[in-house]
Amino acid sequence: MKNIELREVSKKNLRDIIMLSEQLSEKHKKCVAPNVVSIAEASVYPKNAYHRGIFLEDKTIGFIMVFIPDEESIKEGEDDFFLWRFMITNDYQHKGYGKQAIDYIVKMAKELGYKRVLTSCEVVEDGPYPFYEKYGFVKMDKMFGEEIGLELNIE
Repeated sequence: MKNIELREVSKKNLRDIIMLSEQLSEKHKKCVAPNVVSIAEASVYPKNAYHRGIFLEDKTIGFIMVFIPDEESIKEGEDDFFLWRFMITNDYQHKGYGKQAIDYIVKMAKELGYKRVLTSCEVVEDGPYPFYEKYGFVKMDKMFGEEIGLELNIE
C-alpha cells in the first residue's frame, strides 16, 4: 500500500478538496460537514485549526482537521486535542488510508504532549463509528451536539 501525504490547503488544491464532499455517498454526506464549511471554520480559528488535504501521490482523496488548543481556548474550557473533521472519499475507503491519516494525527498529538485524542460521530448505519471503534476509540459519557463523544488513549 502506498503512503498518503497531508498537504496544506492552497490555491492549487482548494477546489479539489472542496469537491471531495460531493464524492461521498448520501449517507456519508450526513455524517460530516462539507469541506468548504470546514475550511471556512478553520479561517475563523486560525490558531487552533490544523487542516489538510489527504493525498495519494497527486490524487486528492480526503480531508482532515483537528482542533489544537491554545492558551485562549484553554481559558474558555476547550483544552482537548480534537479530531474535528475527517473524510476519505468512497473509492479510497477500506484500503488503510484512513488509518494512515489517523496515525499521523495521533503522532502529532503525542509530540504535542497530549494523552488522548477526542472526536465525535453519529452512530448510523454505514457511518464512521465502526472505523473509529476498530482504530481503538471508545465511547465517552459525553455528547457533542447530536454526536457521541469518542476518546482514544494515546499514552
